[in-house]
Amino acid sequence: MDYLYDGSFDGFLTCVYYSYKVEKATGIYEESSYQHSIIDNYKVVNTDSNLSGIVYDAIEKKISKEAMHIIFYAFLSCQDKKENYILNFIEFGFKKGKIAVDMYSHDSVLPVREMYTKVSREEHGFLGLLRFSDIDGILYAKYNPDNNITALITEHFADRYKYEKFIIHDEKRKIASIYANGCWEIIDASYINIDDLTKDEVMVHQLWKSYFTTLAIEERKNPNLQFQKVPARYRKNIVEFNNIIS
Repeated sequence: MDYLYDGSFDGFLTCVYYSYKVEKATGIYEESSYQHSIIDNYKVVNTDSNLSGIVYDAIEKKISKEAMHIIFYAFLSCQDKKENYILNFIEFGFKKGKIAVDMYSHDSVLPVREMYTKVSREEHGFLGLLRFSDIDGILYAKYNPDNNITALITEHFADRYKYEKFIIHDEKRKIASIYANGCWEIIDASYINIDDLTKDEVMVHQLWKSYFTTLAIEERKNPNLQFQKVPARYRKNIVEFNNIIS
């Protein structure tokens, strides 16, 4: 059975739950990129944070917190079929326990370790390379990372520029993180078309008005809800989130 999900980390872990509790997965794939055929046996899985939480807790308990850290970073990789490499790693870890993460050369561990390393290196690289422009009081940076690291670096800059307002725009994935007043969120930026500085200015203000006019409503302030791409429970064991470089 192939399980298809929405591209979120919660969605992926929900599929892992189905693999153990419903029917073993032959593969896990993002629904939007799945190549259908008449012979495929697949199921579209709706993301369930309760089920994903069960898997998260099981990984921590049966393997280790380090394993969850590695898994999350590997999930942010641009590697093709990353979900299936991670699924193999989880299955292997459940059998071997905490020693699994140190078995670097094993076929079930090596691909995930390599993805983790690439994501981690790119994250740290952009912490030093990313450059912001001040557009009428809003800091704006655009970049094109190989891996989906926007959530990782946004947390760093939210701590470094905690009293500023900023936007980090991943042009490749057409997403942007927006930060102000201690809260940030990753939003769809597919409608942005940048050609010159003037259009940059217009775009930045469009983003700002469309998002922060609603965020500013006191009743809607809820920092946990701002971390849609990195649910709060996943953050506690991600080392970089707890040891920010000032």
